[in-house]
Amino acid sequence: MTSRVFRLHSTLELPLEDVHAYFEDPDLPVEIADVDITRRNNTLIVSAVAAEDNISKYTPTAQLKASVTENRVYENEDGEWVEEPPEPEHGFGGGGGGGSGPQWTSFGEQQQQEEEEGPNSKLVEYACFKGDRETVLQNTALQYPMFEVLCDLARTAEKGSLTAIAAVDDQLEAVRIVDGEERKAQLKVVEDPTEKDNSTVNWRDNKFISG
Repeated sequence: MTSRVFRLHSTLELPLEDVHAYFEDPDLPVEIADVDITRRNNTLIVSAVAAEDNISKYTPTAQLKASVTENRVYENEDGEWVEEPPEPEHGFGGGGGGGSGPQWTSFGEQQQQEEEEGPNSKLVEYACFKGDRETVLQNTALQYPMFEVLCDLARTAEKGSLTAIAAVDDQLEAVRIVDGEERKAQLKVVEDPTEKDNSTVNWRDNKFISG
């Protein structure tokens, strides 16, 4: 049985620089010789290049698809870049010398002051692998090896999760990776809502209806 991915949902977000750095020297599955990375406007596409010649060059191979967005990050006291801005050292309205009480400023003046004295910040491009299988992992050929690549990327991501159900060697497996860490996952069989009992009401035996 060929390994397959049946269910997949991803909310992974990685800095675009980290994605490119990962693919500079990736540990790819044996079925994949290399990957092609292309960008079309705000869409990043990572396509698998087959290691064997048994796949026609006209056959679309599996690809990972991500949207590229810009997020502002801030430099904290430790010199690290984080998404949350550090707390201001002074309260609303600013401090003031002299002990004559608070010195209030207008909202516009305060906003201008915060922009001038605010923490260092910059815009960083992020690759967002978000959506279900058909959105994030496309095409059938080399689908499972490319899914393994996505799992490796998920283990390097500090933000987002990846959950999936795959069939490997005739066995179903559950995968769950959250904020770069593998978590316990289990398969659960639930009733199909389309197979609910369609029994009808026997009006003749209904005690609320008198004859």
